Amino acid sequence: MLSFEPMTVADIVDTLFPSNNPFRWVAFDGTATGPEDAEHTVRVTSPEGLSYIVTAPGDVGLARAWVTGGLVVEGEHLAYPYGVFDNLRTLYDSFQKPDAGALVRIMRSLRSMGAIQIQPIPEAEQASWLERRVRQGLAVHSKQRDAEVISSHYDVGNDFYELFLGDSMAYTCAYYPTPDASLDEAQENKFRLVFEKLRLKPGDRHLDVGCGWGSMVRYAARQGVHSLGVTLSKEQAEWAQSKIKEEGLEDLAEVRFLDYRDVSETDFDAISSIGLLEHIGVGNYASYFQFLSDKLRPGGVMVNHCITYPDNHKTDKGAFMNRYIFPDGELTGSGTIIKMMQDNGFEVFHEENIRLDYARTLRDWCLNLKDNWDEAVALAGENTAKLWGMYMAGSQWGFEHDVVELHQVLGIKLDSNGSRAGTPERRWWNDSVF
Repeated sequence: MLSFEPMTVADIVDTLFPSNNPFRWVAFDGTATGPEDAEHTVRVTSPEGLSYIVTAPGDVGLARAWVTGGLVVEGEHLAYPYGVFDNLRTLYDSFQKPDAGALVRIMRSLRSMGAIQIQPIPEAEQASWLERRVRQGLAVHSKQRDAEVISSHYDVGNDFYELFLGDSMAYTCAYYPTPDASLDEAQENKFRLVFEKLRLKPGDRHLDVGCGWGSMVRYAARQGVHSLGVTLSKEQAEWAQSKIKEEGLEDLAEVRFLDYRDVSETDFDAISSIGLLEHIGVGNYASYFQFLSDKLRPGGVMVNHCITYPDNHKTDKGAFMNRYIFPDGELTGSGTIIKMMQDNGFEVFHEENIRLDYARTLRDWCLNLKDNWDEAVALAGENTAKLWGMYMAGSQWGFEHDVVELHQVLGIKLDSNGSRAGTPERRWWNDSVF
């Protein structure tokens, strides 16, 4: 019988990442590998943590190990681990799938050190609403499932979001008027930009779908516009209505806990959709834009503001984002969005990519989370706070490196006969950017 020489953790890491490993790895079995002067040290603290990394190589395995404490990264603050993402890209690129013999040896070594269990799943994932709902057979983007998706992400607690979103309570890309503008100034400038693009004036009627905490609704109301916002987050709706009352805007502003598909009013002068399309599903774009076109008066304006990919081929956001952050979400390119708007009642008048503004926004959110870290952990737990820090820092890196983009697309509703009469010749809003 052939003898079996167990592999150490360092041996396993070297097998999976044989070259250009940017990290120093230190493991629970006393072994280490990787450059001693590495910018970041990765500590594999338990057999379970190693099992997650090996059995699901990539972002989900690393996230599982990191969330459970089986993997600790030194050299970055948990609230803002931005600096790790360049090295993670290098690590992913250096991954080498082991051949059959090496895989058998790895698995036997994991078993010998107690790292093989019956599908060990982190507590956070055991409680995942998505796993429960898939088993219960709820259709993707049914009203009930969409409501639970939004609740799973946004009903973490208003107090938690206040710690990093700032006074604006806007969970979407800001628009920085100057390089040194504050987050709140940039969010106010974003609302101004969208409001001006919508061509709203006092007395007009405005609908904001996926309105979050009602920041755009309140901005419009302060300009004398009748503004209705809808959200699938009960906590957001309650917070927004309280803020509307606090600001004395009840006669002009309203936020409802409601699916946008259940809005009964029509003939709005303008519609804003800021950060909602990511949750709709690419297969539902046609019905989405047709529904919103039907809610506008002829000549009414819509601004769609959402995250996209740089091209129109990919839709999946990635396993980590789908598992832990935005279940059921899909992204595509701006070309797909423009086509769907054009095919469903809109003349597309203007579009622009403001991805670098989203990178700045995410930077400021992470810095706020870092400044309020102890309170964030107390409110939401360390695992949730860690997840938000990781996904926001990683998203900043993604916008800076054009992995993802942020596009605003402006459409004007066609007349019933398809006429484009009355479309302005030039843009009418002020960019007001550096």
